[in-house]
Amino acid sequence: MELLGKSREDLRAYAQALGEPAFRGAQIYHSLYAERKLDLAVLSNLPVALRKRLSAVAKVTLPAVRQRYRSTDGSVRYLLGLPAPEDQQGLKTAAVEAVFMPSEGRQTICISTQAGCAVDCRFCLTAQLGLIRNLTAGEIVAQVLIPLREMSAGDDLTAADETPESNGLAGRTNVVLMGQGEPLLNFDNVFAALRILLDKEGVGLSPKRVTLSTSGIVPGIARMAKEEIRPKLAISLNASNDEQRNEIMPINRKYPLKDLIAACRRYPLRNWEHLTFEYVMLGGVNDALEDARRVVKLLAPLKRVKVNLIPWNPGELPYKETGEERLEEFRRILTDRGVAAFVRYSRGRDVMAACGQLALKEVNSSPLRVMG
Repeated sequence: MELLGKSREDLRAYAQALGEPAFRGAQIYHSLYAERKLDLAVLSNLPVALRKRLSAVAKVTLPAVRQRYRSTDGSVRYLLGLPAPEDQQGLKTAAVEAVFMPSEGRQTICISTQAGCAVDCRFCLTAQLGLIRNLTAGEIVAQVLIPLREMSAGDDLTAADETPESNGLAGRTNVVLMGQGEPLLNFDNVFAALRILLDKEGVGLSPKRVTLSTSGIVPGIARMAKEEIRPKLAISLNASNDEQRNEIMPINRKYPLKDLIAACRRYPLRNWEHLTFEYVMLGGVNDALEDARRVVKLLAPLKRVKVNLIPWNPGELPYKETGEERLEEFRRILTDRGVAAFVRYSRGRDVMAACGQLALKEVNSSPLRVMG
């Protein structure tokens, strides 16, 4: 049985099925996620006999790290190989990417929720892959565990300080579900993973430091609103009207802006929370000053919103970057009209690790030491 991705309740039930007390399952859960001990033979909180039995009947499978690409800014793009899960019929072998981004006092891990993507945003290289398959909960959790374990093992992937009791959560650890795939089209597996990542007895991430980004899957937003344990929500807007958004984000034809904004109005924000809108700036496409004014009007019915303006990251697509002067003019129109707006430059552009660049590309970069 594959244990990675299983909840505390799943593991308690599994322990009982093996004839063990249920609390042994809770101990396994704590070892896997809080302590990040993924070798069943070294789970020191279990009796030796149970460790031996688990090693014979269960396993913990991490994706194979096929390659690490290091950016000049310190970011690392992981190319991960995913075997077909033995316990799930029809799932293919696949490859996917995660990105680790260290900064002074904090670190961010960008993870994927699907191999490829079916949404087909025209400015995103991932869309060229199409949808290969959904990731399992264990495969999603693993993308966080891999860089955290490498830090704990003494690799130099992070510049952030770490104390022994932090279990790899150096400084402020952020996780963003902004890699390959549309998270809300793999809802059950994504939220199974999030319950582990956000559990104080699991990986232990704060909901304030985890963000799920969606292209605007309206039923998924409504479903997410009902989840007791949930991350922050970010919406990929990228256009100021339906005609424009239909062209660059075909999903808008199914969930037009009227329906998307209505879903955002209904979304229950916690008292510390803002709703984030991401706006990829495409030169000559969606970056006119009139676009900025339309965005202000579009978001006017919403409370506590902010907009992240993201310069387009170059790739093999027929778009161009917005100039610095226009970017600042666009931002100023939003802020002058009461919409908090920030320019967010992507990390790892030189190794195809930035927003919209994740397409399994081979690049040249400085070699990284592979941890055993």
